[in-house]
Amino acid sequence: MKQSWKYIVILFLFLNNCESYNKNISKKEDDKIYFSSTGFALIYENILYEKKTVNKKINNDDILILHDSLKKNTPVKITNLKNSKYIKTKIYKKAKYPKIFNLVLSKKAASILDLDFENPLVEIIELKKNKTFIAKEGNIFDEEKNVAEKAPVDEITMNDITKKKLELKSKEISDEKFIIIISDFYYKDTAITLKNDLINKISIKNIYVKKINDKKYRLLVGPFKNFNALKTTYISLNNLGFENLNIKN
Repeated sequence: MKQSWKYIVILFLFLNNCESYNKNISKKEDDKIYFSSTGFALIYENILYEKKTVNKKINNDDILILHDSLKKNTPVKITNLKNSKYIKTKIYKKAKYPKIFNLVLSKKAASILDLDFENPLVEIIELKKNKTFIAKEGNIFDEEKNVAEKAPVDEITMNDITKKKLELKSKEISDEKFIIIISDFYYKDTAITLKNDLINKISIKNIYVKKINDKKYRLLVGPFKNFNALKTTYISLNNLGFENLNIKN
């Protein structure tokens, strides 16, 4: 009889430990920090791959997303912050591209989001796994409906929530002017020397030196009327080795 009680106690302790273990697993899953970021999208073109601006090639006729830190098949939601249209899909591949961009989008994805190609401001949010993506119609265009009908239900969700209050209004984006900050220098002559060198190398016209104080001179390029106008200059500077360029507006 005593031996039977011994087995019961051991069984109780075993089940209790299993329950604690399962709770810990759930807690870890719930505590996971999911990636989210807001910034400008790089809309893919083959020339970007040919010039090694992007190190992965994609088909612009498909809905594809490249990201520099999220792994392949990570479920994500991409939102156009100007009109609140979004798509839910998965990261196609992990890729390298200039840090100024938040992600790389195929033209098909950009078209469905109805992105402003001049200022393609988007938000990317990592979604929890094991969730089924269901295509929702909403107020979307006929082209979007065709894509929704052809795409697997676990690959993409589309919805137009235009009634939702916009976080960033269209006018606020279109009125912005962008400036690239190349670097700060202690001596004005050093800043001017680099300025002249860059003019000769990449034919920058709107580059200038601004005095911040007696010990700081800043080399800048701009202003640019929109983000797309800035993009070419940024990539050219990036290719010359300027990797941590700041942008202000």
